[in-house]
Amino acid sequence: MPRPHRIRRVLIALTLTALVATAWRAAACPFCDSASQTWTEEIDAMDVVVIVELDRMAAPAQPDPQAGPLPLPSATFAITRVLKGDAALAGRKSLTTVFAGEPKRGEKFVVMGVGPPDLSWSTPLPLNERQYQYLLELMQAPREGAARLVFFLPYLEDPDSMLSGDAYDEFARASYNTVKELKPHLNREQLAAWISDPDVPVSRRRLYFTLLGVCGDQRDLPMLEQRLRGADPQSRSGLDALIACYLTLRGPEGVPLIEELFLRAREAGSSDDYADVYAAILALRFHGLEGDVIPRSRLLQAFTLVLDRPAMADLVIPDFARWEDWSQLDRLVELFKTADTKVTYVRLPIINYVRACPLPAAKVALQQLEQIDPEAVKRSLVFFPNATADKK
Repeated sequence: MPRPHRIRRVLIALTLTALVATAWRAAACPFCDSASQTWTEEIDAMDVVVIVELDRMAAPAQPDPQAGPLPLPSATFAITRVLKGDAALAGRKSLTTVFAGEPKRGEKFVVMGVGPPDLSWSTPLPLNERQYQYLLELMQAPREGAARLVFFLPYLEDPDSMLSGDAYDEFARASYNTVKELKPHLNREQLAAWISDPDVPVSRRRLYFTLLGVCGDQRDLPMLEQRLRGADPQSRSGLDALIACYLTLRGPEGVPLIEELFLRAREAGSSDDYADVYAAILALRFHGLEGDVIPRSRLLQAFTLVLDRPAMADLVIPDFARWEDWSQLDRLVELFKTADTKVTYVRLPIINYVRACPLPAAKVALQQLEQIDPEAVKRSLVFFPNATADKK
């Protein structure tokens, strides 16, 4: 894999250094993001949500050169069910909104409105019968906790993309602690089957690795290790979550394999796979912040291997500061001094580490670094004025 451009690496260094000052995103899938708003979020943002059926289409507007562009086609719909906003509707039984199409009589739509009393309506979204029932049940689902995720669990691989997408987005927003409470409701065989399905998107596979880490056991380790060692990109898709899952089930005894496969410096002449190293770092960082099965001291020991690779050291230096491991002070000062022009981006996180370090030797070290590269120290002070307080 080609080495990223230097400017991009500087931006990555800035971002990762900023992690020292920010909390880890407590999500069920720390390795993937939700694709869109959930239905619940959309409904919560609206004043009125109703189910409607077509009453009549508006008569087509006649062209009039004096009147300007033709108005958009519209239709009047009968309100058959109110999901939210009875009071804002003030008893009205129908609504008129922009609509183009050829709906069937009896076809259901969901329409949302904002701004009472003169409500502005969304374009009607057609619903099949399952989607309609889903929305009705969604309105009654628990609002938080593991009980809420139990509602969405059966829909994760639903054939209807609207339902499966909404379920996935709900899981992506849930806290990891909440997901762990789901253990009695999870099916490890089903999760393993989804993970093995080549048609499952990588983002979902990451979620399923996270869930398997919650409910899996020693029987899953051979499959996970085979994937870790596999040369086929498909077998290692979602590598960050795969590593995190493996370590959750294997514990500290699994760290040496990750060090061997991804973190240890390669022989001279061999190419580094930046994406793989970064995935391993994300997985180890997750365990340091949320995994609760591997001591941070062991994770930091693994991170020291990355310090042997100057081109990637910037990825882990913020973690040493975050977890207050000041034993690397001398090593990082030396790395700062010996960094060649290709890896000068490593200097900024090193300065932040030294500034955060409470040891008396750090003050002397900072003076040395400022003599070598005063501009880098200045950037640290400008972009990270509170680095000395960023020890969480």
